[in-house]
Amino acid sequence: MLSRRLLLPCVLAVLAACGRDGVAPGPPPQSSTVGAPAASAAAAPADAPSPHPKVVVLGDSLTAGLGLTEAQAYPALLQEKLRAGGYDWDVVNAGVSGDTSAGGLERFDWAMNQPNVRILVLELGANDGLRGLPVAQMQTNLATIIERAQSKHVAVLLAGMEAPPNFGREYTVSFRQVYRDLAKHYKVPLVPFLLDKVAGDPSLNQADGIHPNPQGARIVADTVWAALKPMVDAAGS
Repeated sequence: MLSRRLLLPCVLAVLAACGRDGVAPGPPPQSSTVGAPAASAAAAPADAPSPHPKVVVLGDSLTAGLGLTEAQAYPALLQEKLRAGGYDWDVVNAGVSGDTSAGGLERFDWAMNQPNVRILVLELGANDGLRGLPVAQMQTNLATIIERAQSKHVAVLLAGMEAPPNFGREYTVSFRQVYRDLAKHYKVPLVPFLLDKVAGDPSLNQADGIHPNPQGARIVADTVWAALKPMVDAAGS
């Protein structure tokens, strides 16, 4: 069996399929609060917003939960953790398969068009790396998203990704450094690698070897939760 270190470049090299198997280009569908009971959602008026503070998760297919049910995607699992911890918060899954950092920036206003958004989990960049898009442009896109969120007094949690090695070591290192530089410059918490302990492990990924299976998604949720919980606590205080 290949080691996780050897498998990771293979996984990253095919993550671009996130777009080809996902949502077609065009206006994204309206996001909804994940984990909300279907009966309650049906009974509530369409124009009645939840009064709870919200976490919006802006990302690609890893956030959208390609190949999983809505309840198995890591944003829904974050919702479970909030409820289990006694936090009256809602999580909004604003993931769209295939999104680059530019696509996420274009969707920012749509994703944030929710009442009482307190925290933005920003999970973008994997598709930039897979397509070999300029690192400087990705950095500008992510920086703009962070700035626009902070201008709304929304705290940001930045989730990092890794680039495949086929564009050379300089590109890979520069790509990784973008997340660290942004976290330092804007003083936001950083999850260095969203797929830590999951990427490259066949037992934690779907048959495509790309997207986490339900067990893998739970590890991703644990990774994000470790950084998110202190932010929720700080917002509550």
